[in-house]
Amino acid sequence: RIASVSSYGAESAVLLHMVAQIDKDVPVIFTNTQKMFGETLAYRDELSERLGLTDLRVFRPDPRVLALRDATGMRWSYDPDGCCEIRKVEPLRRALNGKKAWLTGMRREQSVTRNELAAQAWDAVFGLEKFNPLADWSENDVWSYLREYEVPYNALYDQGYRSIGCAPCSRPVTAGEDVRAGRWWWELPESKECGLHVGPDGRLVRSKEQVNA
Repeated sequence: RIASVSSYGAESAVLLHMVAQIDKDVPVIFTNTQKMFGETLAYRDELSERLGLTDLRVFRPDPRVLALRDATGMRWSYDPDGCCEIRKVEPLRRALNGKKAWLTGMRREQSVTRNELAAQAWDAVFGLEKFNPLADWSENDVWSYLREYEVPYNALYDQGYRSIGCAPCSRPVTAGEDVRAGRWWWELPESKECGLHVGPDGRLVRSKEQVNA
């Protein structure tokens, strides 16, 4: 009745390594938005096999909905009624149906939208408990763990990426930029969430229009 939801980023690798030490049969959910980097898909398979995870579940957006929205001119930018909702939120809602709790690799340090992240809280989006075991970890903690346990990581990190999502919405960062600067870089810092997560007040802010309202 519990699942680990993984983007197969650095934090996800840490969490999956921990999960594998406890129970390799815990379901691991991956939402393939069909806009993922090839490197991410290859790394997903490599890490899952390396850790001996036995129950990888891949969920994709509904092709009928994609066809309908593409026909009406869905934009790839940060659209709460468009890309993220269809490609991430709806597939994850299906994936978590019937579950009592889910695990994430989210950290407070990642962005201003996560600085009050609790280690455990009720998830108002999906209606179940949400656990964030790495909530108080720093980025250095994550990479120290990966080095100590010799856990492989996504090859995109060696190309300057520090936060990896869909290919159209992720870019490498430059010196001095924060860890999430390469995600939805046209958005305000307060709106860089895809819809999978809400703030401590249960409210989701996902667009400039909402921030400026």
